[in-house]
Amino acid sequence: MSSRAARRQRIGIFGGTFDPVHVGHLVAAIEARQRLALDRVLMVVANDPWQKSGNRTMTPARQRLAVVAAAVEAVDGLEASALEIERGGRSYTADTVAELAAVHGGAELFLVIGADVAAELSTWRRVEELVGAVTLVIVERGGVDGVPDPAGWRVRRLRIPRLEISSSDLRRRLATGRNVDFLVPEAAIRCIRRRGLYASRR
Repeated sequence: MSSRAARRQRIGIFGGTFDPVHVGHLVAAIEARQRLALDRVLMVVANDPWQKSGNRTMTPARQRLAVVAAAVEAVDGLEASALEIERGGRSYTADTVAELAAVHGGAELFLVIGADVAAELSTWRRVEELVGAVTLVIVERGGVDGVPDPAGWRVRRLRIPRLEISSSDLRRRLATGRNVDFLVPEAAIRCIRRRGLYASRR
């Protein structure tokens, strides 16, 4: 039996709205995979992100998934995941982790989040179900002060270069025809243009 087969599979879970996905997301996912020796990182596209629902019009989940799939197609170890979309309804990380644990029995699960998200963990639904079920991977952008390790969690920290990119700014750029080259992966830009996404937004 090979050493790879003998050891537990290590799976990263990087969830998000990804409206749209951008190079900052990919940098964080790639860094997590390489630094933590993960077998793969699942880019889990939220079906209905309950903390954002109602705040703005969101691109349909299947469209966001298609753009993420295009972005990671040629990136080794990164995969677009439709798990939350196929489950339907509001997207809760506790449900996603439970489902992945059941499907990949014995796998080590690593939940990848930004430092800004880590500061808001107490607002998550059923967050207590995640403590002990995953290793929390907190991604800090260069120059951003870190938040304290949340009590009770297994925590790993990663630092990536500071990238001033936000999906909201990208939506504005795309709506007004401004350039997003090198901010969004080229394959994702092609997918966005082919599907006519974001062009009518103001």
